[in-house]
Amino acid sequence: MGLLAGSTVLLLTIIWGTCVIVGKCDIEDSIALDSTDTRGFSQTGSGISTDIWTSYAARIMVISVIPFVIVQLPQMLNSTSGRHLAVLIGLVISVCLLISYCLYQIFQPWIQKRKLEYIKHKHVILGLLRHLKMRSLGKLLKDNGEPDTDVIRKLFATIDENKDGHLTHGEMTALVVGIQFEEIDLDHDDAVTRIMADFDTSRNQLIGEAEFVNGVSRWLQGAKRSKDQGGDAGAHTGDEATEVVENATWISVKAGLLLLLGALIAAAFADPLVGAVDDFSTATNIPAFFISFIFLPLATNSSEAVSAIIFGSRDKRQTTSLTFSEIYMQ
Repeated sequence: MGLLAGSTVLLLTIIWGTCVIVGKCDIEDSIALDSTDTRGFSQTGSGISTDIWTSYAARIMVISVIPFVIVQLPQMLNSTSGRHLAVLIGLVISVCLLISYCLYQIFQPWIQKRKLEYIKHKHVILGLLRHLKMRSLGKLLKDNGEPDTDVIRKLFATIDENKDGHLTHGEMTALVVGIQFEEIDLDHDDAVTRIMADFDTSRNQLIGEAEFVNGVSRWLQGAKRSKDQGGDAGAHTGDEATEVVENATWISVKAGLLLLLGALIAAAFADPLVGAVDDFSTATNIPAFFISFIFLPLATNSSEAVSAIIFGSRDKRQTTSLTFSEIYMQ
């Protein structure tokens, strides 16, 4: 219980706050301007903005707190007689909310679509970087780990077929034709749209040389940070959420079997985990609650935290919305 509660608190405090700081942009008319951060830490002039679907995810998260509040009411009122009743009421409401949430996802599947959008965007980034590495005239990164802007500019020149200093939608389509997006059902037009939205900071439907260099450099630095933190830049692409639609029946059966396997693993390792925490607590004189509530969540959520922070640091309203939706729905 401490691990579960600690993971939630970690997501909604440290990770949430860090994503706000690294993803902040200038605010105009309550809307964050993509890739524009000139006002520093202004309380009214800088921040983030998300889409309406992220707001819905936040509301669902708030509703999920209701059973916890009910269970805590007797404690807050210093009442001992109503504790068992409060726990029973909290259990009933929790089950009802769980069933309602499952039905809601069936009839309003936007939550799964948001998760898939989050995964697709990561695959576009990694797919394009691999493709650019194969096409480049040298290494994309210098020996010190910084992006090699000279090589990136040469790469821009080879992609710019008409040599007008800008990349059009058609030229970007020609670039990504050979990219394989690792089991994600993502066509080339969709990939180009995502790249244009991320690189085209001037919003003129063209990618200039400076925009291309800045965009590729930003993606390279994000992939490098992911690799440094998790050992593999592709480890944070969320392969568990890839979309395969050829056999829906098999997907349902596989999902059920994985749920059963997860439950068996949790049952098998729950007691040894509690014992290990108790032994560590005794050896270090640190209360077991703090170990399970603070240290274990930091260890188990570190890779996802790094991935979310890097993804949220792209200073884009779309990526910010996807990042916070992922945080709220975990």
